[in-house]
Amino acid sequence: MLVDGGASVNLMPYTTFRKLGKGPEDLIETDIMLKDFRGNASKTRGAINVELTIRSKTLLTTFFVIDGKGSYSLLLGHDWIHANYCVPSSMHQCLIQWHGDNVELVHADDSMSIAIADPMY
Repeated sequence: MLVDGGASVNLMPYTTFRKLGKGPEDLIETDIMLKDFRGNASKTRGAINVELTIRSKTLLTTFFVIDGKGSYSLLLGHDWIHANYCVPSSMHQCLIQWHGDNVELVHADDSMSIAIADPMY
């Protein structure tokens, strides 16, 4: 998983989508065109809503499913960062997130799971 404050949306490669046991019928149709850092546009396969759990916090997250190959299984963009009220630190390779009045420090390669992947959300 990669947290990228420069990304506008959350991305899920199609290979990760398939590992969740999902197929084309589980996608929400979209007409969204995404541009990569070079400005090349590509169409998404669709979107899916999942309950993403990172440590003790679960947040409903919309991912755009793409054909692209990346070095990540999920890419979390600035919308997720803001919705989760967290501070990513690439220098310290961690994520600081608030859960109620508590602060959690999530180090790189720590626990992540998807509780529910359901297009009906």
